[in-house]
Amino acid sequence: MNGQIRRQFSIRHMQTALGFLLALMLTISTARAGSPVNPAYAEPDKPGLPASNMQLDPQRVALVVVDPQNDFLDENGVAWGVVGKSVTEHNVVQHLEDLFKAAKSNDLPVFISPHYYYPHDHTWEFEGALEKVMHSIGMFDRPGPLDVNGLEGSGADFVQRYKPYLNDGKTVIASPHKVYGPEQNDLVLQLRKQRIDQVILAGMSSNLCVESHMRELLEAGFEVAVVKDATAGAIIPEGDGYLAALINFRMMANAVWTTDEAVNRMEALGR
Repeated sequence: MNGQIRRQFSIRHMQTALGFLLALMLTISTARAGSPVNPAYAEPDKPGLPASNMQLDPQRVALVVVDPQNDFLDENGVAWGVVGKSVTEHNVVQHLEDLFKAAKSNDLPVFISPHYYYPHDHTWEFEGALEKVMHSIGMFDRPGPLDVNGLEGSGADFVQRYKPYLNDGKTVIASPHKVYGPEQNDLVLQLRKQRIDQVILAGMSSNLCVESHMRELLEAGFEVAVVKDATAGAIIPEGDGYLAALINFRMMANAVWTTDEAVNRMEALGR
């Protein structure tokens, strides 16, 4: 009898230890992957919209990344306080690198639409709410269009880990956009000159520059797939920017993919 009790006690201890170990492994795995994703972002069980039929053409497609800059994506960036939770939750920094790597590995063109502000931009006589915020905190500030003093490592600079992909002599760095969309820079011209009319779109931030780029590219006749976990938005008392964008991505884009889906589709083009 005592032996049986000891065996049962030992089994219970082993089960408890195993349960603790599994819970610990799950906790570590979750921490490495980032915070659990808000269930509000989950795809609906019964979608009301038709499924995408977008198919990539290697002769027509490019990766376009908006604002892959420190002020958005680095913990020391001036916008991190409002976007950091969303960036972390969606593992955006890693996902953008995954997209760059897949595009370069499969010889797909990469275009960057950056955001810079110069001293003369601070003399604007009227601004929207977030323009006021960006200017007041010095977001994306540079000393001048032809002056790169202080750019290296600044908030306006590209994230360091992306530079091998961006400085390879092939990536097209468009002129800067100024508010949210690409209407005032040369992104569309650069895409058209390479006969690109399909875009895989990612970057920052979701409901502002990324959504504005999506809208303008769609209006200009491009086929646009948005990578939903390679973007993030501000979370402020007025609302969740990412959720606002996600709804519009679903309703307007030609496709909405995860990073894994986008990478798999790019890799399929290289086979």
